[in-house]
Amino acid sequence: MRATVAWWELEGSGHSIESLRAYLREEAVDRFAAVEGLRLKFWIADPATERWGAVMLWESAEAAAQPLAPRAAELIGRTPVQYTVFDVEATVEGAHGMPVLPGLGLIPAV
Repeated sequence: MRATVAWWELEGSGHSIESLRAYLREEAVDRFAAVEGLRLKFWIADPATERWGAVMLWESAEAAAQPLAPRAAELIGRTPVQYTVFDVEATVEGAHGMPVLPGLGLIPAV
């Protein structure tokens, strides 16, 4: 398994965390739900530093290496300031009372 982390700095991009939330609602969540080999993707934001990003968990190195349409970079107007690929040493899901992951977060499920 592989994990990837991408971070963008939004300052001066003409986009905000709120405008990118619209991108999630309107296209990104549904599009990434169909990506082969993607086990999990979650989008992250830090309003204090105007940073936006994503963490992706892939079933294999090959899946992580596949080209993806650079829609976020296209909207933001630049590539991520950080894009890192990691080997995954272990995974676990702890005990919790939450529903399944799809649809959770600040963006309500449609």
